[in-house]
Amino acid sequence: MLCLVALAFAFVSLFAGSQIYAAPTHEIVARQLGNLQCNLDRLSIVASLAATQGTVKKLTGSLADNSTAAGIQAVTDALSGAESAIATIGKALFTGATAPADARDVVKTSLDAAHQALSGLNSTDTAIADTVKKALTQLENAQSAGEGVVSNCK
Repeated sequence: MLCLVALAFAFVSLFAGSQIYAAPTHEIVARQLGNLQCNLDRLSIVASLAATQGTVKKLTGSLADNSTAAGIQAVTDALSGAESAIATIGKALFTGATAPADARDVVKTSLDAAHQALSGLNSTDTAIADTVKKALTQLENAQSAGEGVVSNCK
């Protein structure tokens, strides 16, 4: 009889404990899955980042001078940092793990660094200047989508 009471007590304790932790887990899962706008923002940042990388790759072949090459390398490195942090967040989302908060900060600082480096590229060639402007617009779209992720994926 004592064994049955102990077993019942253990079961009730386990059940009560699982109820305490069930709500936060559900909230984390809901936040990570996101609503429609959240997922559109996620898709937009990935697409805009890919477009920016493609445009920057075109610039790499067009600009040959050393100071500009260093600027392009800084842009490329910053975009790679953002891409890596987004991949870290994506892996967490797909595996059901909590996305690391510092990865979001890395995305923001990397996009800001890429913007600063792109803004520093100057050319008298109108085709190159237009390509830089296009890359900046694509990057600003990625930054805007990133802000949307932060505000809509809660």
